[in-house]
Amino acid sequence: MGKIFAVTNQKGGVGKTTTTVNLAAALAENAKRVLLIDLDPQGNATTGCGIDKATIDKSSYDVLVAEASAEDVILRHEDSSFDVIPTNADLTAAEIELLDIEQREHCLRLALEPVRSDYDYILIDCPPSLSMLTLNALVASKGVIIPIQCEYYALEGLSSLLKTVERIKQRANPALEITGLLRTMFDARNNLANQVSRQLINHFDKKVFHAIIPRNVRLAEAPSHGVSVVSYDRSSRGAIAYMALASEFMRRENS
Repeated sequence: MGKIFAVTNQKGGVGKTTTTVNLAAALAENAKRVLLIDLDPQGNATTGCGIDKATIDKSSYDVLVAEASAEDVILRHEDSSFDVIPTNADLTAAEIELLDIEQREHCLRLALEPVRSDYDYILIDCPPSLSMLTLNALVASKGVIIPIQCEYYALEGLSSLLKTVERIKQRANPALEITGLLRTMFDARNNLANQVSRQLINHFDKKVFHAIIPRNVRLAEAPSHGVSVVSYDRSSRGAIAYMALASEFMRRENS
Protein backbone atom coordinates (compact mmCIF):
# COMPACT_ATOMS: atom_id res chain seq x y z
CA MET A 1 0.00 0.00 0.00
CA GLY A 2 1.43 3.36 -1.04
CA LYS A 3 2.68 5.68 1.69
CA ILE A 4 1.23 9.19 1.51
CA PHE A 5 3.20 12.31 2.45
CA ALA A 6 2.12 15.93 2.61
CA VAL A 7 4.79 18.44 1.62
CA THR A 8 3.77 21.58 3.44
CA ASN A 9 4.72 24.77 5.20
CA GLN A 10 2.29 27.53 6.12
CA LYS A 11 4.94 30.02 4.98
CA GLY A 12 5.23 30.49 1.22
CA GLY A 13 8.41 30.72 -0.83
CA VAL A 14 10.33 28.02 1.02
CA GLY A 15 10.74 25.53 -1.84
CA LYS A 16 7.66 23.44 -1.14
CA THR A 17 6.64 22.83 -4.76
CA THR A 18 10.27 22.51 -5.86
CA THR A 19 10.72 19.80 -3.24
CA THR A 20 7.55 17.92 -4.20
CA VAL A 21 8.41 17.80 -7.90
CA ASN A 22 12.08 16.98 -7.50
CA LEU A 23 11.66 14.43 -4.72
CA ALA A 24 9.05 12.69 -6.89
CA ALA A 25 11.50 12.64 -9.80
CA ALA A 26 14.39 11.43 -7.63
CA LEU A 27 12.29 8.62 -6.16
CA ALA A 28 11.21 7.60 -9.66
CA GLU A 29 14.89 7.49 -10.65
CA ASN A 30 15.25 4.89 -7.90
CA ALA A 31 12.59 2.73 -9.61
CA LYS A 32 9.86 3.70 -7.17
CA ARG A 33 6.24 4.06 -8.30
CA VAL A 34 5.34 7.65 -7.47
CA LEU A 35 2.20 9.76 -7.70
CA LEU A 36 2.39 13.54 -7.27
CA ILE A 37 -0.83 15.35 -6.32
CA ASP A 38 -1.03 19.09 -6.91
CA LEU A 39 -3.32 20.43 -4.18
CA ASP A 40 -2.24 24.06 -4.46
CA PRO A 41 -4.66 26.22 -6.50
CA GLN A 42 -1.68 28.09 -7.96
CA GLY A 43 -0.88 24.91 -9.86
CA ASN A 44 2.88 25.42 -9.88
CA ALA A 45 3.61 21.72 -9.46
CA THR A 46 1.38 21.03 -12.47
CA THR A 47 3.27 23.44 -14.74
CA GLY A 48 6.56 22.32 -13.21
CA CYS A 49 5.74 18.85 -14.52
CA GLY A 50 5.21 20.19 -18.04
CA ILE A 51 1.40 20.05 -17.92
CA ASP A 52 -0.62 22.95 -19.33
CA LYS A 53 -3.22 23.89 -16.71
CA ALA A 54 -5.44 25.42 -19.38
CA THR A 55 -5.84 22.17 -21.30
CA ILE A 56 -6.59 19.61 -18.59
CA ASP A 57 -10.15 18.29 -18.51
CA LYS A 58 -10.11 17.01 -14.93
CA SER A 59 -8.08 18.00 -11.91
CA SER A 60 -7.61 17.44 -8.20
CA TYR A 61 -10.76 19.55 -7.77
CA ASP A 62 -12.82 16.80 -9.43
CA VAL A 63 -11.22 14.19 -7.19
CA LEU A 64 -11.95 16.15 -4.00
CA VAL A 65 -15.62 16.82 -4.78
CA ALA A 66 -16.16 13.27 -6.09
CA GLU A 67 -16.92 14.29 -9.65
CA ALA A 68 -14.19 11.97 -10.94
CA SER A 69 -12.15 9.09 -9.58
CA ALA A 70 -8.45 9.53 -8.90
CA GLU A 71 -7.71 6.93 -11.56
CA ASP A 72 -9.54 9.01 -14.20
CA VAL A 73 -7.55 12.15 -13.39
CA ILE A 74 -4.02 10.70 -13.18
CA LEU A 75 -1.61 11.76 -15.95
CA ARG A 76 1.79 10.32 -16.75
CA HIS A 77 4.63 12.86 -16.62
CA GLU A 78 6.20 12.73 -20.08
CA ASP A 79 9.82 13.35 -19.11
CA SER A 80 9.93 11.11 -16.08
CA SER A 81 8.39 7.97 -14.72
CA PHE A 82 6.05 9.40 -12.11
CA ASP A 83 2.33 10.13 -12.36
CA VAL A 84 0.52 13.39 -11.61
CA ILE A 85 -2.92 14.46 -10.46
CA PRO A 86 -2.81 18.02 -11.84
CA THR A 87 -4.77 21.09 -10.82
CA ASN A 88 -5.99 24.41 -12.14
CA ALA A 89 -7.92 27.43 -10.87
CA ASP A 90 -11.04 25.28 -10.32
CA LEU A 91 -9.47 24.03 -7.10
CA THR A 92 -10.16 27.38 -5.44
CA ALA A 93 -13.87 26.55 -5.50
CA ALA A 94 -13.28 23.31 -3.63
CA GLU A 95 -12.73 25.26 -0.38
CA ILE A 96 -16.35 26.42 -0.48
CA GLU A 97 -17.92 23.27 -1.88
CA LEU A 98 -16.29 21.03 0.71
CA LEU A 99 -18.06 22.93 3.47
CA ASP A 100 -21.32 21.23 2.46
CA ILE A 101 -19.85 17.72 2.41
CA GLU A 102 -20.06 15.41 5.40
CA GLN A 103 -16.64 14.36 6.75
CA ARG A 104 -15.15 16.93 4.38
CA GLU A 105 -11.63 16.59 5.81
CA HIS A 106 -11.57 12.91 4.74
CA CYS A 107 -12.47 13.45 1.05
CA LEU A 108 -8.94 13.10 -0.31
CA ARG A 109 -8.11 10.07 1.85
CA LEU A 110 -11.20 8.23 0.64
CA ALA A 111 -10.57 9.20 -2.99
CA LEU A 112 -7.01 7.83 -2.90
CA GLU A 113 -7.86 4.44 -1.41
CA PRO A 114 -8.55 2.75 -4.81
CA VAL A 115 -5.14 3.78 -6.24
CA ARG A 116 -2.84 3.56 -3.22
CA SER A 117 -1.73 0.02 -4.03
CA ASP A 118 -0.50 1.19 -7.45
CA TYR A 119 2.25 3.30 -5.89
CA ASP A 120 5.12 3.12 -3.44
CA TYR A 121 4.90 6.81 -2.55
CA ILE A 122 2.26 9.51 -2.99
CA LEU A 123 3.45 13.10 -2.50
CA ILE A 124 0.97 15.96 -2.01
CA ASP A 125 1.98 19.54 -2.76
CA CYS A 126 -0.08 21.64 -0.31
CA PRO A 127 -1.03 25.32 -0.48
CA PRO A 128 1.01 27.69 1.75
CA SER A 129 -1.80 28.11 4.27
CA LEU A 130 -3.85 26.13 6.72
CA SER A 131 -6.94 25.56 4.59
CA MET A 132 -9.45 22.81 3.97
CA LEU A 133 -7.14 21.61 1.20
CA THR A 134 -4.17 21.33 3.56
CA LEU A 135 -6.38 19.67 6.15
CA ASN A 136 -7.42 17.04 3.60
CA ALA A 137 -3.79 16.39 2.74
CA LEU A 138 -2.78 15.97 6.39
CA VAL A 139 -5.70 13.68 7.20
CA ALA A 140 -4.80 11.50 4.19
CA SER A 141 -1.08 11.34 4.97
CA LYS A 142 1.22 9.10 6.93
CA GLY A 143 3.92 11.74 7.21
CA VAL A 144 4.70 15.41 6.77
CA ILE A 145 7.76 16.74 4.95
CA ILE A 146 8.46 20.35 5.92
CA PRO A 147 10.72 22.40 3.63
CA ILE A 148 12.17 25.25 5.65
CA GLN A 149 14.35 28.16 4.63
CA CYS A 150 16.94 28.96 7.27
CA GLU A 151 15.98 32.57 7.91
CA TYR A 152 14.79 34.80 10.76
CA TYR A 153 11.05 33.99 10.67
CA ALA A 154 11.44 30.30 9.89
CA LEU A 155 11.14 28.96 13.42
CA GLU A 156 8.12 31.10 14.22
CA GLY A 157 6.15 29.71 11.27
CA LEU A 158 7.35 26.19 12.02
CA SER A 159 5.97 26.31 15.54
CA SER A 160 2.50 27.11 14.22
CA LEU A 161 2.63 24.24 11.71
CA LEU A 162 3.73 21.73 14.34
CA LYS A 163 0.79 22.70 16.55
CA THR A 164 -1.54 22.16 13.58
CA VAL A 165 -0.08 18.72 12.89
CA GLU A 166 -0.48 17.75 16.55
CA ARG A 167 -4.13 18.84 16.60
CA ILE A 168 -4.88 16.83 13.46
CA LYS A 169 -3.10 13.82 14.92
CA GLN A 170 -5.26 14.00 18.03
CA ARG A 171 -8.58 14.58 16.29
CA ALA A 172 -8.54 13.06 12.81
CA ASN A 173 -5.39 11.09 11.93
CA PRO A 174 -3.58 9.31 14.80
CA ALA A 175 -1.01 7.87 12.36
CA LEU A 176 0.28 11.29 11.27
CA GLU A 177 3.96 11.96 12.02
CA ILE A 178 6.59 14.52 11.08
CA THR A 179 8.76 12.68 8.55
CA GLY A 180 11.43 15.33 8.40
CA LEU A 181 12.45 18.96 8.13
CA LEU A 182 14.30 19.85 4.94
CA ARG A 183 16.61 22.85 4.79
CA THR A 184 16.12 24.57 1.42
CA MET A 185 17.66 27.49 -0.52
CA PHE A 186 20.64 27.08 1.77
CA ASP A 187 23.69 29.32 1.46
CA ALA A 188 26.53 28.11 3.68
CA ARG A 189 28.20 31.55 3.41
CA ASN A 190 25.27 33.13 5.27
CA ASN A 191 25.88 33.31 9.03
CA LEU A 192 22.16 33.54 9.84
CA ALA A 193 21.41 30.45 7.73
CA ASN A 194 24.04 28.48 9.63
CA GLN A 195 22.73 29.73 12.97
CA VAL A 196 19.13 28.75 12.17
CA SER A 197 20.34 25.40 10.86
CA ARG A 198 22.06 24.68 14.17
CA GLN A 199 18.92 25.68 16.07
CA LEU A 200 16.84 23.25 13.99
CA ILE A 201 19.25 20.39 14.69
CA ASN A 202 19.46 21.22 18.40
CA HIS A 203 15.69 21.30 18.72
CA PHE A 204 14.55 18.58 16.29
CA ASP A 205 17.64 16.36 16.17
CA LYS A 206 17.07 13.38 13.83
CA LYS A 207 13.89 14.88 12.38
CA VAL A 208 16.12 17.21 10.33
CA PHE A 209 17.19 15.61 7.05
CA HIS A 210 20.95 15.42 6.58
CA ALA A 211 20.42 16.35 2.93
CA ILE A 212 20.46 20.11 2.35
CA ILE A 213 19.07 21.79 -0.77
CA PRO A 214 21.35 24.64 -1.88
CA ARG A 215 20.54 27.74 -3.84
CA ASN A 216 21.18 26.62 -7.40
CA VAL A 217 20.60 28.25 -10.79
CA ARG A 218 19.72 24.96 -12.51
CA LEU A 219 17.16 24.22 -9.82
CA ALA A 220 15.53 27.60 -10.45
CA GLU A 221 15.58 27.15 -14.24
CA ALA A 222 14.08 23.66 -14.43
CA PRO A 223 10.39 24.62 -13.81
CA SER A 224 10.38 26.99 -16.79
CA HIS A 225 11.19 23.97 -18.96
CA GLY A 226 8.45 21.86 -17.36
CA VAL A 227 10.86 19.25 -16.00
CA SER A 228 12.52 18.30 -12.73
CA VAL A 229 16.11 19.35 -12.11
CA VAL A 230 17.02 15.65 -12.32
CA SER A 231 15.87 15.63 -15.94
CA TYR A 232 17.14 19.14 -16.68
CA ASP A 233 20.70 18.76 -15.39
CA ARG A 234 21.37 15.67 -13.31
CA SER A 235 24.96 16.77 -12.63
CA SER A 236 23.89 20.07 -11.03
CA ARG A 237 24.18 20.69 -7.30
CA GLY A 238 20.39 20.86 -7.07
CA ALA A 239 19.87 17.48 -8.72
CA ILE A 240 22.57 15.84 -6.61
CA ALA A 241 20.97 17.27 -3.45
CA TYR A 242 17.51 15.91 -4.31
CA MET A 243 18.93 12.50 -5.21
CA ALA A 244 20.64 12.48 -1.80
CA LEU A 245 17.33 13.45 -0.17
CA ALA A 246 15.53 10.60 -1.96
CA SER A 247 18.12 8.09 -0.72
CA GLU A 248 17.86 9.36 2.84
CA PHE A 249 14.06 9.43 2.67
CA MET A 250 13.89 5.80 1.49
CA ARG A 251 16.33 4.68 4.19
CA ARG A 252 14.16 6.30 6.85
CA GLU A 253 11.03 4.69 5.50
CA ASN A 254 12.63 1.25 5.33
CA SER A 255 14.26 1.38 8.76
